[in-house]
Amino acid sequence: MTETQAEPTLVLDKPTAPPPTGRSVLSAVLRAPIQARTWKEFGYLITAFVLGCLAVCYLFFGFGGGLYVSIFLIGIPLLALVLLGGRVWGRIYRALCRALLGTPVEAPPAFTSQRGLFGFLKSAFTDRASWRAALFLLAQFVLGVVVGYVTLVTVAIVVFTAISPIPWALFEPVNIDENGVERHSLMQFGSFYVDTWPRVLLVSALGIVCCFALPWLVRGVCHLHRLLTVWLLAATVRDRQLVELRASRRAAVEDAAATLRRVERDLHDGTQARLVTIAMALGRAEERIAAGGDATDLIADAHASSKEALTELRELVRGIHPPALELGLAPALETLTARSAVPVELRVHLPQRPSPAIEAIAYFSVAELLTNVVKHAHADRAWVSVLPDSIRTIAVTVRDNGIGGVLPPAEGARAAGSGLAGLAARARAVDGTLSVHSPTGGPTVVTILLPKGDPQ
Repeated sequence: MTETQAEPTLVLDKPTAPPPTGRSVLSAVLRAPIQARTWKEFGYLITAFVLGCLAVCYLFFGFGGGLYVSIFLIGIPLLALVLLGGRVWGRIYRALCRALLGTPVEAPPAFTSQRGLFGFLKSAFTDRASWRAALFLLAQFVLGVVVGYVTLVTVAIVVFTAISPIPWALFEPVNIDENGVERHSLMQFGSFYVDTWPRVLLVSALGIVCCFALPWLVRGVCHLHRLLTVWLLAATVRDRQLVELRASRRAAVEDAAATLRRVERDLHDGTQARLVTIAMALGRAEERIAAGGDATDLIADAHASSKEALTELRELVRGIHPPALELGLAPALETLTARSAVPVELRVHLPQRPSPAIEAIAYFSVAELLTNVVKHAHADRAWVSVLPDSIRTIAVTVRDNGIGGVLPPAEGARAAGSGLAGLAARARAVDGTLSVHSPTGGPTVVTILLPKGDPQ
C-alpha cells in the first residue's frame, strides 16, 4: 500500500434554482394556454385517442382472429406476427412521445429470430418487448380512449362555455321551461336559465377562468402517458445490460485480437529476426572453427544479439502482463510512475486486493493515460490515485495540469486497445465506466470506475 499526498480538487455545487414566487406562478398560469407545449400535448391526446381506438381493434381482431383460426396451422404463426406487430406500435408511440411530449424513449433491442419456423415462433412468443408493447396497447384502451375521451370532452365543454356569448347572440337558441314559456337560453342548470346578458357573460367568465386550468389537466394526463410509455416501451435495465454485454464482449474480442496481432508482429519483426541473426552467426563460427580459423568475434556478436533478444522478450512479456503485478497493483504502479517522463504523485489505498483481471486493466489504463499526458497534455505534473469508490468498486483517477480540451469518447465507440475509446471499451468489458472532465485550459481528470472482482 502506497500513500502520497495529492493536490486536492475543488468541487463546487451547482447553484440551485430559487423557489417559485407568487408572481412566477401567476405568470406560468397565464402563459400556459398559449405555450407551444400545451398545444403539442393537446395534439398528443387527440392522436393517442385515435390510435387507441385503432389499437383496440388491432388487439381484438388480431389476437381474436388468431385464436379463432389457431385450430389450423396458420393460426399460430398469425398470432406470432400480431404479437411482433406490437413492436411497430411501440415505435410509433415512442416517436410521438419524443416529438409531442419532448421525452425521448430508448428503444429496446431489435428482435432476433432463431433459425427455422419453430425457432421463429419460439423467439416471437418469448420476446419480452413484444409482450410489453401488447400490454401497453391494452392500457391505451383505458388511458388513451376512456381517459382521453373524458379529457377531450372536458376541453370542448370549457372552450364552448368560454365562447358561449357568440352562439347565444348569433343563433338565438330557444328553450321552453316547465310553464311553456320560451326563453332565449343557450343552456340551463335545473330551473336556472342563461337567458340574459349578465348571466351569459358570467358563465363565459367562468369558462374563461377554467381555460387557464385546462393546460394543467392536459399536462397531468400527458404525464401519465409519458410514464406508461417509459415503463412499457423503453429498454429495461436487463435490455441495457444485454446490449452492454454484447458490446463489451465484442470489444474484448477485438482487444484480444489486436494484442495477438501486436505480439505476432513484434515476434516476427524483432525477436525472430535476432534469432535468425544469431543462428547465422553461429553457423559461420562453426564453419570458421572447422577451417581452423578464429571465430571469437562471431561468437561475441551472437552473444550480444542473444542478450538483445532477451531484453526484447522481457519488454514483450511486460506488455502482455507486467511481472510487477505479481506483487500487487501498488508496486506495479510505483514502477510505472517512476519511469514516467512527467513527475507523478501516486496514491494507492486498497484494503482489499482486486482480482488479477481488474489489476491488469487498471495498470494498462494508467499507462495509457500517462502516455497521453506526456504526448498531448503539455503538462509538467500528474497525479494518479487508486482508491475505493464503494464496497464493490474502485476509482482509478489520473489528473494533470495540462491544457485540457480532451473530448470524452463517444457512447458505444468501438476502438480496441488504444485511446480513450479503447480504455472505455476495456472498462465496459468488466461492467466499469470511464468519465472525462477536461475544460479548456485544464485540468484534465479521467476517472475509471472498476469492480473489485470479476464481473458476473
